[in-house]
Amino acid sequence: MKTVPATVVMPGYLVGTWKADPVHSEVAFSVRHLMISKTRGRFTGYDVTIVTTEDLLGSSVTATIDLASIDTGHEMRDNHLRTADYLEVEKYPTMSYSSTGIRRTDDGWVIDGELTLHGVTRQVPLAVEVNGFGSDQWGGQRAGFSATAAISRRDFGIDISVPLEAGGVVVADKVSISLEIQAVLQK
Repeated sequence: MKTVPATVVMPGYLVGTWKADPVHSEVAFSVRHLMISKTRGRFTGYDVTIVTTEDLLGSSVTATIDLASIDTGHEMRDNHLRTADYLEVEKYPTMSYSSTGIRRTDDGWVIDGELTLHGVTRQVPLAVEVNGFGSDQWGGQRAGFSATAAISRRDFGIDISVPLEAGGVVVADKVSISLEIQAVLQK
């Protein structure tokens, strides 16, 4: 992926500190299950802060996600995901992300950053789409972003692999991450 100059004008772009609106944002994931379908879930507890600067490449993102807030729509599965087999939330209650840089590519924007999960920190780039900046009905300012990434569970020391008789595993190693963030400019 070639990096291109960031000389792009974003309509409505504002400098400031932004917080994700939990009513209009989602931190979600999906993982292949039984090699034939995907199981989807989300985290309902998180804190996402975006700081936009005059030089957009100097902007930053930090996030902390409460792992106990996992919600796949199935209580028994959620409880199992909280155990030492997967997230081990008693020992590692949160995962965090901190950007290390932003770059423009032929395909859009990439936020480079470090994800810490299960006591392990790895570089995880987020492919980002800037959905826009605008006013809300309460006199505030909002910004919208969509982002995706993929991680390997094994890279973070989460290595439960139950083989299937016909080949493959019950839960795949690759986890797709999807973020829909509507952020509110802080006063």
